[in-house]
Amino acid sequence: MSWFASFVLGLVQGLTEFLPISSSAHLRLTAAFAGWDDPGAAFTAITQIGTETAVLIYFRKDIVRIVSAWFRSLTDKSLRGDHDAQMGWLVIVGSIPIGVLGVTLKDHIEGPFRDLRLIATTLIVMGIVLGIADRLAARDETGGKHRAIRERKTLQQLSVKDGLIFGFCQAMALIPGVSRSGATISGGLLMGYTREAAARYSFLLAIPAVLASGAYELKDASEGGHVDWPQTVFATIIAFAVGYAVIAWFMKFITTKSFMPFVIYRVLLGIVLFILVGTDVLSPHAGESGD
Repeated sequence: MSWFASFVLGLVQGLTEFLPISSSAHLRLTAAFAGWDDPGAAFTAITQIGTETAVLIYFRKDIVRIVSAWFRSLTDKSLRGDHDAQMGWLVIVGSIPIGVLGVTLKDHIEGPFRDLRLIATTLIVMGIVLGIADRLAARDETGGKHRAIRERKTLQQLSVKDGLIFGFCQAMALIPGVSRSGATISGGLLMGYTREAAARYSFLLAIPAVLASGAYELKDASEGGHVDWPQTVFATIIAFAVGYAVIAWFMKFITTKSFMPFVIYRVLLGIVLFILVGTDVLSPHAGESGD
């Protein structure tokens, strides 16, 4: 991998990790359009450590409070009803699905799931799901001529059941094109949560999964020696810097704006991708080893 490619891919990772458009799909597509080799699942997982570090810093007050309350609740029964302590358990519970499925489907994640036709399909389908969820949220928030404004749930009302549903939504992002934030936010909106609550829990829920995946890939890559380390580290640093700026913008954006621009973008990108593959401009396995 060249230094220019690592810069571009790090930039793409930082720009797309927290937006509901799928960073793994965009890394895959950027490489395919540029004629580079597919950076692969290992590169994606490692550079996500950079963007997840941005989450740790941006939400550091929330994280310190939750971790502290959770640890103290292990020995102090009076704290087990505390919201922050419960959030610690809910993040753990919500992380179970992606942990189990990530290990079970590892070979598919690194192989068949990276087919451009599958990516085009998930971009369109999940874009439509996000659009429906966004529309339902807007209807509740604004009401209408014959409809009263409906109060949506906050993280104070998050239950174990909802945490698991969020977790399964997050696990869908193992397929490039789905989008971790897009799937979890859509799930949250469909369950009746506010945009801000769904996004905040989505970011917190991603921390254990992304760091565990990145650590696993780091160990695997170190033993296998199949990663260009200088370029990958450089891309990870770029992803961190850009990702932090994107989080700050996105958290402000969702409080007043609709997700429809992302919905339209996903659907159009998926259609264009189908056309390019269907007309043989792009191979569905472009950039893969041996292509």
